[in-house]
Amino acid sequence: MKKLFKICAIAALAVQITSCSKFLDKNPLDQISSETFWNNQNEVDMALAGVYARILTSTFDHNTMFWDVLGGDICANQGADVVALGQGLIEPTSGGIVSGIYAQCYQGISSCNFFLENIDRAPVSEEIKTQYKGEVLFLRAMFYFTLTEFYGGVPLYTHLVTIDESKVKQSTKEDVVTQILADLDAAIGSLANTTYNGHAVKGSALALKAKVLLHNGRWKEAADVAGQVISDGKFSLFDNYRTLFLASGQAGNPEIMMSAQYLNPDRAATGPDIQFAWHGTINPRQELVNDYECTDGKSIAESPLYQPSNWRLNRDPRLLMTIKAFEDKVINSSGVEMGFNYNAQSGTGYEPVKGLNWDALPVDYSTRSEQDWILLRYAEVLLIYAEARNEDAGPDQSVYDALNAIRARPGVDMPPLPAGLSKDQMRERIRHERRVELALEGKRYWDIKRWKTAETYIPTLIDPGGAQRKFDPAKHYLFPFPQSEIDVNPGLDQNPNY
Repeated sequence: MKKLFKICAIAALAVQITSCSKFLDKNPLDQISSETFWNNQNEVDMALAGVYARILTSTFDHNTMFWDVLGGDICANQGADVVALGQGLIEPTSGGIVSGIYAQCYQGISSCNFFLENIDRAPVSEEIKTQYKGEVLFLRAMFYFTLTEFYGGVPLYTHLVTIDESKVKQSTKEDVVTQILADLDAAIGSLANTTYNGHAVKGSALALKAKVLLHNGRWKEAADVAGQVISDGKFSLFDNYRTLFLASGQAGNPEIMMSAQYLNPDRAATGPDIQFAWHGTINPRQELVNDYECTDGKSIAESPLYQPSNWRLNRDPRLLMTIKAFEDKVINSSGVEMGFNYNAQSGTGYEPVKGLNWDALPVDYSTRSEQDWILLRYAEVLLIYAEARNEDAGPDQSVYDALNAIRARPGVDMPPLPAGLSKDQMRERIRHERRVELALEGKRYWDIKRWKTAETYIPTLIDPGGAQRKFDPAKHYLFPFPQSEIDVNPGLDQNPNY
């Protein structure tokens, strides 16, 4: 029994390397043995691919768009579990997202620990070992950071453990964040300072560190780390917001810093175009549509350019590259008008555009998608810098420069922010810019929780059909630990009020 936990970790990693992604140039083997593995570079590469494959799950792929249901930017047309969560019906037995995030992150952590405990056995150069360890430490930090955002403090494992050893009380969130930052510092010191090529690089680790610091209110540190990414100059904004989220624009893209990668036919995504361009499982809310400015940089309440009879006109171009009306047709890359065969009426009158491939239309169950799901990108680093710098020192020119760079992206070309904003006014501008720039990327839920605005905003929302959204600040800032975990780990204390 004491060996079972380690054996499960090995078996799980073996399953994860049964097919190839863009991380390797050759197909991995079907199985590995901990006794006979780690004999050459090829096997080490297969093991590394197995760790990366842990992000090809619903916690890190296009399914994170469903988190924006919880954040209030979209409604779920299908999927009873996330609808119930959005209405405050979150319990330890909820399953779905509540248990899935927990399980998938710990599966990833197990794979990371397995790799780190075995890599030194391999007859490869110290340079390779250092680089690969850095990549895996980055991934472990990402798994733990995701856990802290949903559950707060969690059990902390930095090596493989037995079943008995795994039965521990959760560490404090502060202790877990300390470990996350230690992993990222080690990764930063180990990884090459180059552009992203499917493997984590120094900029990836710096970006994640800046994000962790921002989410934990460490403003000056977050601004300093994000500023390092900016000054290093290895990443930049891409000149096409629409294709940034499509396979056609993602190869060698200078903005992408980390992504869940897909490739037809070996590692195809079965979900995004089927779920969102055919099944219509999520519908953007009117509140999100209304938050996009007009092309003069003013809100729809202030701008003379806004025409209520045609909401599409004179709007921030990111709006129509993110959201469409349910009835709108689209044009594919060959200039052909494509219709939709939605199998569900939109509950809000809107459907998503971002990340959906019109060349895949008409979609059916044979459709396989290969657009990567972006986890970190340079625009978010600029937003992190702007927010952290404003909170720490106020709206100096560097804050304006970061935000205006995003607004001036070719094809977006929104006017610069007005001069003379106060710190509070700039905060609101930053929050607006985060919402529209990162819309439908699963970021909004995390944002409104860390800003402590979820408790006032979410209860103002009414879902199609009349159900009132609920958010209890005494409990809903965290998910409950899944009941299945409480049952097997008596040392785990349930989160408050569940």
